[in-house]
Amino acid sequence: MTETVKAYAAQSATSPLTPFSFEYRTPRADDVVIDILYTGVCHSDLHTARNDWGGTIYPVVPGHEIVGRVRSVGAKVSKFKAGDLVGVGCLVDSCRHCEPCKHDLEQYCENGFVATYSSIDKHDGQPTYGGYAKTITVSDAFVLKVPENLDTKAVPPILCAGITTWSPLRHWNIGKGSKVAVIGLGGLGHMAIKLAHALGAEVTLFSRSPGKTADAKRLGAHNVVISTDAAQMQSVANQFELIIDTVPYAHDVNPYIPTLKLDGTLVYVGLLGEVTPSLNTVPMILGRRTVAGSLIGGIKETQELLDFCGEHNITADVEMINMADINTAYERMLKSDVKYRFVIDIATL
Repeated sequence: MTETVKAYAAQSATSPLTPFSFEYRTPRADDVVIDILYTGVCHSDLHTARNDWGGTIYPVVPGHEIVGRVRSVGAKVSKFKAGDLVGVGCLVDSCRHCEPCKHDLEQYCENGFVATYSSIDKHDGQPTYGGYAKTITVSDAFVLKVPENLDTKAVPPILCAGITTWSPLRHWNIGKGSKVAVIGLGGLGHMAIKLAHALGAEVTLFSRSPGKTADAKRLGAHNVVISTDAAQMQSVANQFELIIDTVPYAHDVNPYIPTLKLDGTLVYVGLLGEVTPSLNTVPMILGRRTVAGSLIGGIKETQELLDFCGEHNITADVEMINMADINTAYERMLKSDVKYRFVIDIATL
């Protein structure tokens, strides 16, 4: 049977999020039905609700940082049972047979992954709805086990902000003795610092604001370099194996490239769009340096991250909000007025 689900949705690019209800599909044999406890608020939620990237399917129920308890499972599900603490991140399906999918890189599915919201279900052609809702139904292949020892309300951002920074740390083999820098101290940046520190790296925050120094060091940064200070930037030339750029808008990355060591990489994880001003290739060529991009992470890698966070007691720094406060939270998020991620208590829906 279908189920009527309470949620919050945007009806258009210019409308606020308001109460909404929708009919959820009859659960399939491989489905897990989850009663949602907490949902993180991501910049992507706002961009999608306002159609900043185009292609939003309205009405849209955002939310892809979801933690809840399993209510029921389909006949073919053996990995989960009622009562389990679980998570759902940015993906709820993929083709499962292309080369990236076969290598646990569903986020790069060559036939297009199915996003948790504002996407089309491959089986029934219906739109997907996210975590600003009481429940979500997802194939067991895209459900994650959440460690019970963690502060549950601070877990949701791990499923997007966390995995978005963890994936490049793992891909570029960051560990003990590595030198890593992070550009930007927000939802992604604060997770990047925590995770790189826990992996044993020496972590530097690049910031335009000296006022962020104390908080960066509390999170695990060893050093803070003021990026507008030429002398400070020169002092870290040829230092870093990896720079994770978490800034969600276009900015000049040319001053950062010379701080990479030989064969170092600057990876974009926050910006979707054109790089302006354009890149100067001279320091790239002279140091065989690379500028790359990285998109969230696959399911196996996200489970690895959750397990790592459980072992090291890592969660996000969050501010709890009620569902009715989501539009105010969006406005505050645009002003970077949150440390460092909003999380919705779905009990208030």
